[in-house]
Amino acid sequence: MMTSMTGKMNINRGHRFIQGICLLVILVMTLALSGCYNKTPRDFKTIAADGSLSQGQKVEEILEGMTLEEKVGQMILVGVAGTELDATAQGLFDRYHFGGLVEFDFNLVNPSQIQTLNDQLQTVGGSKLPLFIAIDEEGGLVARMRHIVPPPPSQLSIAQSGPPELAKEWAMKISPQLKEYGFNLNFAPVADLGSFKDRHYSHDPKVAADYVEQASIGYEESGMLYSLKHFPGIGRGKTDTHNDSVVVDATPEELNDTDIAPFVRVINRNTNDKQMIMVSHVIYSKISGETPASLSPEIMTNLLREKLGYNGIIVTDDLGMGAVARHYKPGDAAVMSVLAGVDMVMSCHVYENQKETAEALLEAVRTGKISEERINESLRRIIRAKLNLAAPRMGLIIKRSPYE
Repeated sequence: MMTSMTGKMNINRGHRFIQGICLLVILVMTLALSGCYNKTPRDFKTIAADGSLSQGQKVEEILEGMTLEEKVGQMILVGVAGTELDATAQGLFDRYHFGGLVEFDFNLVNPSQIQTLNDQLQTVGGSKLPLFIAIDEEGGLVARMRHIVPPPPSQLSIAQSGPPELAKEWAMKISPQLKEYGFNLNFAPVADLGSFKDRHYSHDPKVAADYVEQASIGYEESGMLYSLKHFPGIGRGKTDTHNDSVVVDATPEELNDTDIAPFVRVINRNTNDKQMIMVSHVIYSKISGETPASLSPEIMTNLLREKLGYNGIIVTDDLGMGAVARHYKPGDAAVMSVLAGVDMVMSCHVYENQKETAEALLEAVRTGKISEERINESLRRIIRAKLNLAAPRMGLIIKRSPYE
């Protein structure tokens, strides 16, 4: 009898122990789920300012909180048609969450208007990240809003009038003036060996590399994101890609010894998160057949990424230029470019093209033609660059949190 009762007591204790374990598991799961559901997503500004996280951790937290639409939108640079954000542009930003835009003289009237436009743009679209707001302020004939900001001399004039450090001085002089009006990206310096309209420093690869490197240092020390252009060099081109195809027959060895040298000098400084490299639409026939560089995996992935070790943002020149637009539909060109290795495609001037670009990229990811991990690779580069710009000394306008 005692043995039987003792057995029953042990069984009851066992049941109660198991029940206790089950209740504990349920409680832990409930608390965990409650924590997940009650967790307030953190916005870009909050994450950027969190000193307890490494940059890599910040990038992953931001990336985790983004929708597919937001990710794809970050890979597109656009433009607006006038001096203010019109209803069509507003709708496109709201829908596609573009990563940035480029402004031209027709967008820029006076200081007040420019500041108002750029402030407005930094609050548009509901994106979790601030915009790149870009301008082409090379100097000489290629300079915007010269009636407001006196342009630098042309690059050739700088090289002819002083040592390489003069290029740094001009970069440091123009950067704060651009930042004052809300710009955080300058599509300069030109790293080509020879170009149209004195846009180059020199035909000599070493001389050009010296000046390009110093200009790059000036932008970096000023906290201005900049873009070398037009990889792998358009100096050999005889016509203009704004109009139609341009073919260069140089071999990889010829380019390596000459045109690529200024780009390599800056790439080797390992400041990739503070720069972009713009890829041209020139066809380098002995490298990528009949495909423009901006759509070519041989140029962007094999050469720029793998051989030269560049890990910053690669951006196309405007896909609306004749060298691409005459031969490819906007959406097809954008998908080809991303598959080839680009991080950001540029579509500046036609709203319908911007829409087609975004829709084509979204469809390519949804159908598996472009993997989401491929998109995430580009987003990590874009987010790192925007985190660098978010440092207080750099003065980037930050979007307000959607949860405030």
